[in-house]
Amino acid sequence: MKPCVIFDLDGTLCDTSLDLIAAANAAFRHLGRDTALDADDPAHRAAALKGGRSMLRAGLARLGEVDEDEVDRGYQPLLDAYAEAVCVHTTFFPGAREAVARLREAGYAVGICTNKPEGLAVALMEGLGASAEFHALVGADTLPVRKPDPEPLRETIRRAGGHPERAILVGDTTTDRDTAEAAGLPCLLVGFMDPVDHLVRDGSELLADFAALDAAAHRLTAAEAQRIA
Repeated sequence: MKPCVIFDLDGTLCDTSLDLIAAANAAFRHLGRDTALDADDPAHRAAALKGGRSMLRAGLARLGEVDEDEVDRGYQPLLDAYAEAVCVHTTFFPGAREAVARLREAGYAVGICTNKPEGLAVALMEGLGASAEFHALVGADTLPVRKPDPEPLRETIRRAGGHPERAILVGDTTTDRDTAEAAGLPCLLVGFMDPVDHLVRDGSELLADFAALDAAAHRLTAAEAQRIA
């Protein structure tokens, strides 16, 4: 089995914020609510990468107290709008795609473990022409549980053909850090959209950019190999 690097998707591999904001704004129109998220506002773009309901709450909060029932009513319209335009403005973060290619060439298994619904994640990778670049993809609804439960991460490693104890997760949120911790694996945290320095604790560390991923992956997976030897 190969050493393995698993990636979160939104906010880690890709900047999906503009397409997500467009979907959220379509959901507000569906609800008949005169509010919108601003694609030029860094705070709104960062909120977009925390999930659909987070976006809905952020937009509705501009009108006053948030009704969670209204958030629930807006969620499916948001998903429907996103499915229709999942890859209009989305791009890989600088160096991400090249880093994945280098890992594959070095003999690593690579995969995606995301809390985006699997169908949308697959459609996004197809839209970016990147489906064949990853050995596995597990989404929010692939299994009965989702991150921060460790099982989606473990399943991604299994499907990718990675060694279960020579693997790391690259992510950008508390959810990713806690998922890796629950699986007993290291986590590299990126802050391309939102600062993550405050999330670092034992078992996790910062990754400034993808140019540094190769060395970090080698160091951490080699350390795991020595630990389990």
